[in-house]
Amino acid sequence: MKLLPNLNPLRFLLTIPVMLVHIPEFFRNRGLAAYNDGVIFHKGREAVYVFFVLSGYLIIRLLYREVVQKGKIDLKSFYIRRILRIYPLYFLILFVGFLYYKVILSYMGIHYEADYDLTNALLLYVFFLPNVASTLYQPGGAIEILWSIGIEEQFYLLIPPMLAFIKKKFFIIFILVLTLVYFAIFASDLFPFLRKFDFLYFYFSTGGLVTILHERYDLGNKIHKYLKVVILVLFILYFFTDLIKGIDPNLYHFISMILFSFVILTLSYSPVIIIRNKQLNYLGKISYGIYMFHPLVMQLVGLVLLKLVAKVEMSDITIILLSYGLVFGITFIVSHLSYQYFEKPFLKLKNKFR
Repeated sequence: MKLLPNLNPLRFLLTIPVMLVHIPEFFRNRGLAAYNDGVIFHKGREAVYVFFVLSGYLIIRLLYREVVQKGKIDLKSFYIRRILRIYPLYFLILFVGFLYYKVILSYMGIHYEADYDLTNALLLYVFFLPNVASTLYQPGGAIEILWSIGIEEQFYLLIPPMLAFIKKKFFIIFILVLTLVYFAIFASDLFPFLRKFDFLYFYFSTGGLVTILHERYDLGNKIHKYLKVVILVLFILYFFTDLIKGIDPNLYHFISMILFSFVILTLSYSPVIIIRNKQLNYLGKISYGIYMFHPLVMQLVGLVLLKLVAKVEMSDITIILLSYGLVFGITFIVSHLSYQYFEKPFLKLKNKFR
C-alpha cells in the first residue's frame, strides 16, 4: 500500500523512541554505562501506539475504498497480502530468537534464565498471541519485541470479516460503537486480562474511524491549518514533556488514541509540514525491519562491548556513544539487506493480490 505524504518518514521516526528505550535499558542491565535522561527515552510504548493507530488508519482506509470501488471486501486477497508482509520477518525473528536464547548463548557458556515450557511458548507465538507469551514467559527481548505484531494481526483477524458483512454507509457508526464499547470494557474490571496482555484494539479502530470520516466528509482537508499546528505541537509536547504523566491510565489511553489519530490525519491531507527526503522515505520503508532487528543487534553489540571493555579502558561517554552508534548503524544495515534480499520477493508477490 502506497503511504500518504509524510507517513513513511513518520514510520521511521517512530522507531527511534522505541530504540531509545531499549538501548540504555539493555546496556545498563549488563553493567555498562548508559544514558536515558530525557522524556523521549521513555516513550517507546507510546511510539508503538502511534504505529497501531497508523496501521488501523491505513488498513481500514484500504478496506473501505475496496467496498466503494468493488462493492465488497476480498478477504482472501487481504489475508494473503498480510501474510506476505508480516509472516516472513515475524517467523524469521521468532526462529533466530529462540535459537539464540536456547542454543547459541548456552554454546557460548552464557547462562540465560529461560524456565518455561517451550512448546506452550511456541504455540502462543505461532498462533499470534506473542503479547500473552511475552507477559507470561519473558523469553528475551529479541523475541518479546513480537508482542505488538501479534496485537496487530489479532485485530486484522477480527475486523475485516465484520466489515465484509456491513454496508459502507454503516462503517462509521459500526466502528464508532465498536471502539467505544470495547474501550469501556477494556477500562473496566470486567475482563482484566485485556489490560494485562495489552489487547489495545481501540488504537487501530480509532485510526480507522478517522480515515473513514475523511473518506466520507473530506475531514483532513477541512481542519483549519492553525488547528493542525496545534495538533502537531501537542504531539511534540506529548513525546518530549511529561504533559500527561501521572493521569488515570484509561484517560491516558483515551487522549492518546484521539491525539494520534488526528496527528496522522493532519500529516496525510493538506499538511502544514511536508517532509520530502529520500533517505527518510526509504528508512520508513524498512522501518518494520528496524523495529524487529534492533533487539538482536543489541545482543551482538552488547557481547562485543563487554569483551572490549574487559580489555580496553574506555570512558562512560565513549561506551554510550558506541552503544547507540553501533546499534543504530548495524540495525539500519541489517534492515536494508533484509528488505532488499529477504522481504522484497514476498512484497512482489503481495502486489499481485492488490
